[in-house]
Amino acid sequence: MRRDFLKLAVSAAALAFAAPMAAQAGQLMDRIEAGETIRIGFANEVPWAYPGEGNEPLGFVNAHALGVLEQMGYTDIEPVVTDWGGLIPGLKAGRFDIITGGMYILKSRCENVNFSEPMAQVSDAFIVASGNPKGIQTYKDLIENDAVMVTGAGFNTVEAAKKEGVPDAQVMQVPGPTEILAAVRSGRADAGAVTFFTAQELAANSGGEVEVTNPAALPEWTQNWVGIAFRPGDQDFLDEFNAAQDAYLGSDEMLAAVAPYGYDEKVLPGDASTEWVCENR
Repeated sequence: MRRDFLKLAVSAAALAFAAPMAAQAGQLMDRIEAGETIRIGFANEVPWAYPGEGNEPLGFVNAHALGVLEQMGYTDIEPVVTDWGGLIPGLKAGRFDIITGGMYILKSRCENVNFSEPMAQVSDAFIVASGNPKGIQTYKDLIENDAVMVTGAGFNTVEAAKKEGVPDAQVMQVPGPTEILAAVRSGRADAGAVTFFTAQELAANSGGEVEVTNPAALPEWTQNWVGIAFRPGDQDFLDEFNAAQDAYLGSDEMLAAVAPYGYDEKVLPGDASTEWVCENR
């Protein structure tokens, strides 16, 4: 679904809604009341969130977030593309207002940003050379085979590998999925740790050189929930976003918007709350 996302007028309904909250408004609401854009930050993470022509925000997390914002009456959206590792620093520095990049809700991240209620539940997986010559399915397999794992700087899989006891010397960090695939294809790494969605995308674009491991082989605690991230000072806006998302999530309109990117009813987040996820992930 394509949207006219650049420099559109904020609706009168949105402004009317914002006005009563002016006394307690956060930075984002101040921007909206001043007629400025809502800046969404994301990296190049297919099919989660990625830039199309003219930085058009594509991917299922962007499609969902834009749908929620539209339900709230906001269409004046400006995309800001950055490296994955720059998303939380960029939000905190005020370079954009919302992270729509497809970020897992993790305790370490909850200490720096405020997440919406979950919009998806997903798994991680490895990409490995076709045939999986070292038999890698889990982090423990990496240790036993003295194998090198490549992943993205700032990815949750860095923490997961450390928790499972993978030595730092066996973990290679690169900017993102393109570099992860290149490292596995070249043999510089034995496995690439990414989300299952990303793994499927990379394998499909590898010309048969890599395959995806079974995500169910990883520990239950590696199951993760995805949220939209906000500055702590924008809790007023986040509360309204959560209310709108509650009505939109799982609707026919929402599922139609995200379907082109592989999101279906199986990815819906269930009953887990952000409060629980922040404590348990």
